[in-house]
This record gives sequence, C-alpha cells and structure tokens, in this order.
Amino acid sequence: MTLQRLSGDSLQAQRWCAQVAAAAHDTRVLLLLAGTATAAVPGISAAGATPESRRLTAAADAELLLLGPGHPRPHALPPLPAGVSPALISRVVVEQLALDPLVVDAGAAVPPAVPHLQLGHRPARCLSTGAAMEQQRVLALIALGRRWGRQLARRGQPLLLAECVPGGTSTAQAVLQGLGVPAAGLVSGSLRQPAHALKAQLVAQGLAAAQLPQHATAEQVLAAVGDPMQPLAAGLLLEAAVAGLPVLLAGGSQMAAVLAVALALAEPSQRSRLAACSAIATTAWVAGEPGSDLARLLDELRARWGPEPLAFAASLRFQGCASPQLLAFEQGYVKEGVGAGGLAALWELSGRMPQALAQACDQACRQLV
Repeated sequence: MTLQRLSGDSLQAQRWCAQVAAAAHDTRVLLLLAGTATAAVPGISAAGATPESRRLTAAADAELLLLGPGHPRPHALPPLPAGVSPALISRVVVEQLALDPLVVDAGAAVPPAVPHLQLGHRPARCLSTGAAMEQQRVLALIALGRRWGRQLARRGQPLLLAECVPGGTSTAQAVLQGLGVPAAGLVSGSLRQPAHALKAQLVAQGLAAAQLPQHATAEQVLAAVGDPMQPLAAGLLLEAAVAGLPVLLAGGSQMAAVLAVALALAEPSQRSRLAACSAIATTAWVAGEPGSDLARLLDELRARWGPEPLAFAASLRFQGCASPQLLAFEQGYVKEGVGAGGLAALWELSGRMPQALAQACDQACRQLV
C-alpha cells in the first residue's frame, strides 16, 4: 500500500486501510449529486467553462461514470479550461473493480439521464444570500442520511461517498467557517489557482446576511450557506461510522466539510469512533496543491472537535501518459471530483499499482466520444 498519509495516527491508519483492503471489491459506492446557485457566480468555478455549462456538470459526470467513455451520453461533458472530467478516473476504477455505483440526485440543476435515485430537491440558493436552503429541508436530508447510514451499516460493506457539486468548495468553506473552523485560504477549488478572495467575499456576505447565533447548530449553518449534498452525506457518515462501518470520504475540501458537519452533529462521546472509522482520500494533485492545504484544514478540525481525522492521498500520477487531457492534471487544471481520489485510493488498497490505473485512464481517454 503506497497511499500517502496526510493526517491521522499511523496505527489507526493501518487498521482502517486493512479493513477496507479486505473488502475492496465489495465496497458500496454512492455518488451524491447536488447543485448550488453559487456555481453561477463568475470566476468561482472551472467545473464547466460557463455558468450555463456548469448546470450540466453533475448530470454529465454521472453519465460518464455509469456509461463509460466509449458510449454516447445524453449530456456532453461541459468544456473545461483544459483537461477532462475526473469522472474518467472514477469510471475506470469502478469498471475494473466491478463496483456498482448508485447515483443519488439530492438537488442537481439537471438530473442525469441514467438510472439513479431521485430525491426531488432543487439546487440551493447562492451561499451569499445567507438563506441557501430551508431548515426543514436540511433536517429531512440529515434524517434520510442517518436512516440510510444505519441500513448500510447492517450490511457490513465498506462505504465510499463521492460527490459532484459545482460550486461545492465554496459552500464547503462557508459551512466550515460557520462551524467555527478557520478555513479561509485552506480550501481547494476547481480553478488552477483557487479563488480565495472571491470565496472569502461570498462567505462573508452569506454569514453576515444569515445573522447566525454565536453557537449556531450544524443545521442552522447548512441552511444558511450549505448545499444539499452536505446534510445527506453527513447523516450517512455519522450513522455508518459510529456503527463501526469503514467509510471512505472520496474527495478533498468538500469531504472535510462533510466530516466537520458529522462531528458537529455527533454526541461528544461518539466523535472518536466517527474519526477512527472514516477517512478522507483525495488525489495527489489536491494534496500537493500550493494554493490550498488540506492537512492543515484537517488539523483545524482536530483543534475544534478533538479527534484527529484520517486522510490519505492516492499515488496516481499522469506524467507518463500520452493524452494531453490527462497531462492537464499535472499542470493544475484538473484536480479532483466524482470520487476520483478516493476511488484511486481504493484501487491501491485492492492491491493494484497506480501506474496500471494511469495506463487504463490513458486508454479510456482515447475512447472518449
């Protein structure tokens, strides 16, 4: 196992990795789609070159994940400044490990035209309004996630949570700051250089407009500045991990925010178990990004709630690939999304070499239609 440990106790990391490795091929993969009007703010996201194209990102990525690069897909992948959707990496892993992802639409702008679980929600309002979602909706999503997490824990399969939420690193920063985590300047993003100044401005606007009480609850913070993926994922994580199920949070800053919400929702006596049974796994491009700092962000979570979160970076790199779309990852144009880092980590935990995954992604890139 060659995963880079970014955070967490080494013995705890070994135990968690051994658990997941033993059942890698039985891992339950959930891709949670959602939307936020924050994605329409000019200059906030590169998950699609225009605000209109970003409305299609979640649907197109889910279709690539389930249908693969060699088949026509109902929604074309939105044009990017450079590179290709990280959903290509995720597709290669789920296909070769024979995993069966479940796509859940918790409020995407456009639903995917592939089989999925439709929750019937709309995207959140822009976080700058301070009224992103109704609190009743947040409570319902948390409750649904918790029920689902308990059911999945009874099955005993490791759980991998992935997301696709254009604008989601901005809502992640807003939620983290609303929960008392100093996240400014630490959160990644889809742009080559994270838009720290713009994010800070939107977050300040949203939190000022929300007028949250001094010790706001996680539910209040989510309703003010969050997105629909966060309460659903946090509820799932909380119940599954506290029940002892290993949970892989496939992503970077957005999954740090999900973990923060789960820690805030958990009883203090549950937090150590929650941290011990869950781990964030992201790509090497997020872990090494000079414009953000996931390890320091997770240390701020430790300072806020006590337990030290587990986090890893997958070893996948594309330097030797022929496809220019993959070389764009090495240039910082694409970094993470659709569970790419977590699935690349699962590939390694299953005993496969990261170089073999790079070669398979190169071949898949040539098949893109």
